[in-house]
Amino acid sequence: MSNKVTCFLPCRAGSQRVKQKNIKPFAGFEKGLIEIKLQQLLAAHKVDEIVLSTNDKEILDYANKLKNPKIRLHERDETLASSATSTDQLVGHALELIPNGHILWTHVTSPFITEVHYNQIITTYFEQLNNGYDSLMTTTPVYGFFWRDEKPFNYDPSIEKWPRTQTIKPLQEINSGAFLAASEIYSRINNRIGEKPYLYELDKITSYDIDWPENFMIAEYIAKNKLIG
Repeated sequence: MSNKVTCFLPCRAGSQRVKQKNIKPFAGFEKGLIEIKLQQLLAAHKVDEIVLSTNDKEILDYANKLKNPKIRLHERDETLASSATSTDQLVGHALELIPNGHILWTHVTSPFITEVHYNQIITTYFEQLNNGYDSLMTTTPVYGFFWRDEKPFNYDPSIEKWPRTQTIKPLQEINSGAFLAASEIYSRINNRIGEKPYLYELDKITSYDIDWPENFMIAEYIAKNKLIG
């Protein structure tokens, strides 16, 4: 199998919660999140190709003007660009576009995952393939008191009623910052991770995801005030 790493960057038009979220001006970047993410991915030397799948004409025009051979544009069919489109459908779409090599699935809505992180993620992925893992996804450790079915889930009050949160074994929250797997896994089990993914931890700010209007405002404040990096 080829060791080529191709980034799958899905970016649909018509965000329901934040109007024009992917290309709205952000922290001094005229083209916003798409400008930031393409800069990061282009600078990541371990990413061999970027497949930008979008139905947003403005994003297509912007990416075309960059004239960078590392970017492959795909004008996504509207049937795969609605709010009802499932991730499972996009898995098949990604495989159609990238049938060989390894697929790095990421999003423009994670502006603080930089080229440094992508290079480290890819390096770690190939290392962990030799350790029995078959894929990688980024997670954020969550420390706290969690209950399920009206009883404690992640701590035992019979041992200690209120342990310090930093001593509790954390839960791992999937932050959707990056998924990395071979195209063969996409084909075989129709998933963007395999049966034994390596959990690559990112802190809360690095993995911050922009989904709601308040997320956009908070992320822009972080970026403008250089509170990260």
